[in-house]
Amino acid sequence: MNEDEKKLLIQVAKMYYLEDLTQSDISKRLGIYHTSISRLLKKARDEGIVQINIIDEDKNHSEMEKRMKHMFGLQEVIIAASKESMSGSDKTKSVARAGAGLLNKIIRDEDVVGFAWGRTIGSLIGEFADCPQRAAHFVPLAGGPGDMDTKYHVNAIVYSIAQDFGGEAHMIDAAAVLERKETKDEIVHSNYFRKISGLWEKLTVAVVGIGAPINNSNMIWTGFFGDKEIKDLNSHDAVGDICSRFYDSQGNAVNSELAERTIAIPLERLRDTRYTVALAESVEKAPSILGAIRGKYINALVTNEETAAEVIRLAENAAV
Repeated sequence: MNEDEKKLLIQVAKMYYLEDLTQSDISKRLGIYHTSISRLLKKARDEGIVQINIIDEDKNHSEMEKRMKHMFGLQEVIIAASKESMSGSDKTKSVARAGAGLLNKIIRDEDVVGFAWGRTIGSLIGEFADCPQRAAHFVPLAGGPGDMDTKYHVNAIVYSIAQDFGGEAHMIDAAAVLERKETKDEIVHSNYFRKISGLWEKLTVAVVGIGAPINNSNMIWTGFFGDKEIKDLNSHDAVGDICSRFYDSQGNAVNSELAERTIAIPLERLRDTRYTVALAESVEKAPSILGAIRGKYINALVTNEETAAEVIRLAENAAV
C-alpha cells in the first residue's frame, strides 16, 4: 500500500465513521464508484486503520452474575444497568426494573408472595405492565413505617403489585417497631393477625430490601429509634437489616430488646422459601448484603455492578 492509497483509506474512513456520511454520499463527493467505497472501508479495517471495539456490558454482567452465583451459592443474581452519570434514584429504579423482570418469571399460581417496604421495593410499583396473571396471595412481611412520612408503605406496595398480577392482597395494620413489647404481643396474638402469620408460614417467594449499617445519621431508622436503640444495635455489631430484623456481619440474628418490639417475619423463615429475592444497591450496603448472604436469608440478589464488585471484594478479603 503506497502513501496515496493510505491517505485515501484514512479520508474515506473519517467520512464514514466520524462524519456519519453514507457510502453513497462519499462516492459522490470523491467521484469514486459506490462499490469501491465498501472495498476501501473493508481494507481500512484489514490494515488496522479502523479498529472497532464493542463494549458488551451484558457479557460483563453475565460473567459477574455467574461468578456470584458460584461464589455464594445463590439461585439467581441479576446485575442491573448502572452508569456513573445516573442519579441515585435512577440506579434504584434500574434495580427495581430488573427485579420486576425476575418476579414476572418466578411467581406462580398459588404462591404466597411477601414484600418488605422501603425505597427500592417501593420502586417496583409501576414496573409490572402486562405481567402474567397469577392466582397468588400477596402479603406484607413487616409492619408499616408508623408515623414516618413515606410513600413506600408496605400496604401500598402489596396492593399495587397484587392488582398487577390479578392476585389477592392482604393488609397489615401495625407499625414495624412499637414502643412497648406488650403492645406488640397483643397484636401478634390477635385473631386478626393470625391470618398474616399463617400466610408467613406458607411463604414461597419473599421480596426484600437490605438496610445499610446503622448510624446516627441514618434518617430512616432514627424515625423509629433513638440513640439508646442505635447504641444497642451497635453493641451487637449489627451490620444491616431485612424486614426490620437485624443481623451481624456473619449473618447471625441480633436478639436485642428491640427485636421483642418488632412486628416482622422471623429471619430464619426466609431460609425456607423457594425464592427470597433481595433488591439492594449502593457500595455502602455491601457489608449488609454479604451478611444477609452468609446468614442464608436470601438466595437471589438484584443489584448493580459497583455494588456486586464491592460484595465480592469484601468476601475475598475476608477469606485471605
